[in-house]
Amino acid sequence: MGTNKPAPFLRASMPLVLTAILMSGCSSDLLEQEDPRGHDPKWDDPPQSISIAINGQSSTFPPGLDENHNPYLDFIEKNTNLDVQVMLPPVNGYVDKLNVIMASGQLPDMINTGSAAFLSNYVKQGALKPLDEYIDKYGPDLKRLIPQEAWDQVTMNGKIYAVPSLNEVMGTQIMYVRKDWLDRLGLQPPRTIGEYREVMRAFAENDPDGNGKADTLGFSIADQLGRTAPIFGAFGTQQNSWYERNGTLVYSATLPETKKALAFLAELYRDNLLDPDFPLNTTESLGDKVASGKVGLYAAAWFDTRGPIERSRANDSRANWIPLDYPTGLDGQKGTYGISAVRSYNVVPATSDRAEAVVKLLNFIGGKGNKTLKLGLENEVWSSKDGKMVTDFEQHNKHLYRGIYSSLCDTVVPEVTKQRLDSLGERFRLWDNVQSIHANLIKAHYTGAPTPAMGSYNFKLLKIQDDYFTKIVMGLSPLDDFDRFVEVWKQEGGDEITKEINDWYAAQRR
Repeated sequence: MGTNKPAPFLRASMPLVLTAILMSGCSSDLLEQEDPRGHDPKWDDPPQSISIAINGQSSTFPPGLDENHNPYLDFIEKNTNLDVQVMLPPVNGYVDKLNVIMASGQLPDMINTGSAAFLSNYVKQGALKPLDEYIDKYGPDLKRLIPQEAWDQVTMNGKIYAVPSLNEVMGTQIMYVRKDWLDRLGLQPPRTIGEYREVMRAFAENDPDGNGKADTLGFSIADQLGRTAPIFGAFGTQQNSWYERNGTLVYSATLPETKKALAFLAELYRDNLLDPDFPLNTTESLGDKVASGKVGLYAAAWFDTRGPIERSRANDSRANWIPLDYPTGLDGQKGTYGISAVRSYNVVPATSDRAEAVVKLLNFIGGKGNKTLKLGLENEVWSSKDGKMVTDFEQHNKHLYRGIYSSLCDTVVPEVTKQRLDSLGERFRLWDNVQSIHANLIKAHYTGAPTPAMGSYNFKLLKIQDDYFTKIVMGLSPLDDFDRFVEVWKQEGGDEITKEINDWYAAQRR
């Protein structure tokens, strides 16, 4: 099944990003597991062929293997009696490529996308197949393991239009600081937003690395005001959420609290405490600044302790990074961005007659097959020793491509997540970081599916928001331009989205 199939017509192969695998969910030891090498059931029928288009997460494969020829796909096929043809559209411009596929008439049987707008737009066009009857009949593990909150996000007009893949961690950012820099300058770990500002000033002005050069930054963030969630949290808000105010839901980026957070960031920029090049910082270039010793305070991703923070330690044996309390604002508010329960959507084009096979595939990936697909082959990638999971990192890295399959339908059991994260090295504090994030989430109050107006306007509105906010922080526009942004946001579709959101909210409260 997995050994003689032709290569698909779309393929991209780029270096794999470890964080995509770290952020993926994992399943439970409580699930009955199939033979990791692939049990070969005595099927009465020949295998059914299906084609799927998925985001390859910049995957690369060991020599001799590819997305259609490897032991993990063999494992899936042997346990589902399916012959799966995998297509990997280019990672860059993935949604654009999916739109081309949808218009081509040459559609696969399943498409995986992280875009809620894609789901909303094609449901509105009647281009996707409702999946309720197939999930009821062929998805018992999906129904058992995926919470109602996630199903709500893929239900439109009373019908389920996607099988969701879950986020394992419900947030990302936690503040980290170089304690050796604090110690050198006689500072204590900051707790309040004011204390954070003073640490930023000291790191920018007082030579915390002791090299006699003015080459360190007080605080650094990413473009589009990325990695600022703990700062916004100190003002009681986040950038792109919906919160209840006086009985209705309002978009967080239009709140007065957001204006206050922008004012704080603008003051940092004006006082040369914020990285002046932040609009050019990708996540990767921000990580490079951390690793190279230019940055000693930032909002780290929870897995950065195995990434740029670890590289910082390798480059400088003095680098001693510690997690911090989230900065507390004047009103005692603090926290970080809470993300959706759903990370991606698996949809079936209306042209496909193989929805049954798609649901069977996802039911196996999210259920009985999930542990092997998430953790890798037992006794090859990992093994159990004294009740703990022990990972062979050489094999782990070689087998990372398995994430393109496991991430299609992530399901989450916390105790297994802890075991997996601890196996990657307890010194990295991955589980502790996750727990700290989960204890400090500022949760959104809208948990429904993307509305039609969201599909129509969200992309444009986010570009408008980024342009206004970045200019305000850089001092290129006055702070009062925030009020103009609110007006533009409402006029350009925000009012329509707000109405739909509150129609949903009123229905939930009946």
